[in-house]
Amino acid sequence: LQVYLTLCCALIACGIGSYLHILWNIGGLLTTFACVGSMAWLMSTPSYQEQKRVSLLMAAAVLQGASIGPLIELAIDIDSSLIVTAFVGTAISFGCFSAAAMVAKRREYLYLAGLLSSGLSILFWLQLASSIFGGSASVFTFELYFGLLLFVGYVVVDTQNIIERAHVGDLDYVKHALELFTDFVSIFVRILIIMLKNSMEKENDKKKKKRRE
Repeated sequence: LQVYLTLCCALIACGIGSYLHILWNIGGLLTTFACVGSMAWLMSTPSYQEQKRVSLLMAAAVLQGASIGPLIELAIDIDSSLIVTAFVGTAISFGCFSAAAMVAKRREYLYLAGLLSSGLSILFWLQLASSIFGGSASVFTFELYFGLLLFVGYVVVDTQNIIERAHVGDLDYVKHALELFTDFVSIFVRILIIMLKNSMEKENDKKKKKRRE
């Protein structure tokens, strides 16, 4: 329960970060690097420094929100309802897969961790190749849906991993909340991009039809 309460607080902090970007345009590469730095600092901080670790998690969440701020801003410009729909869709899928991992047999899905790591490696090299050589629309679409599938899988694996660690006495709820937070945000971003892409394609189709008429 403590893990999910901390996760909710982190998601609220992430929303605040996005709002701060809309107000002051702070999101970008700097906030992304600062977010990664905060996460690394959190992971290297001893577990008995609870207040410091929670503060670092909230700072990382605010910075993550600022980093995805430009995407949120674009969605607001096109159709603000897409943000709510993407968030609700993410919350439902996250809740369903997390619940499935809880009710499943112990360690049933942990074997997927190796496959997911391989998939993440493929995704990284694909994105690197696209940034160097230029990617096509089909590669971008593949990255979106493949990435979404990967992070949904990570929700299941991370949830079972957290349960296993709790059984052996590892009650580091801040670290566990961070793992689930990164999964949630990764799913949300991909769902929102997919919805934005579909919305823009529909608008372009409408414009083409009007021109033909």
